[in-house]
Amino acid sequence: MGLKYQNILVAIDGSKEADWAFKKAIEVAKRNNSKMLLVHVVDTRSFALIEAYDTVIGDRAEKLAKDMLEGYVKQAVEAGLPNVQYEIEFGSPKIKIPREIAKKHHVDLIICGATGMNAVERFFIGSVSEHIVRYAPCDVLVIRTEKDLS
Repeated sequence: MGLKYQNILVAIDGSKEADWAFKKAIEVAKRNNSKMLLVHVVDTRSFALIEAYDTVIGDRAEKLAKDMLEGYVKQAVEAGLPNVQYEIEFGSPKIKIPREIAKKHHVDLIICGATGMNAVERFFIGSVSEHIVRYAPCDVLVIRTEKDLS
């Protein structure tokens, strides 16, 4: 691996942290003349029970993800990045991002937002960003939003 990043994956989930990660990723990609892959993983565990009653929930989730990612692609292109793509997957983001998508696209940097979960939620289900850091085959940059310390 060289000193420049060629393929940057940005994990997008609609959170404020993911938005900050995207903004920082634009600057990193511009400095490195990198390709950018925006990824949203629809966490099927979160609607498995609901889907038994509402069979179109997966389609709705995919449509929302597509609209969100296309907006991010537009922003990245307007910021001067010529090579931006997106991918929508279904499953567990903890597994899909570091173990499957990053390898499939030969990613050398993953940029993601820090989790907004509280300590109890992290204890039971764990942090997605923590799993990405632990299992990614490449460098990982975890972005936090600016906190108001006043």
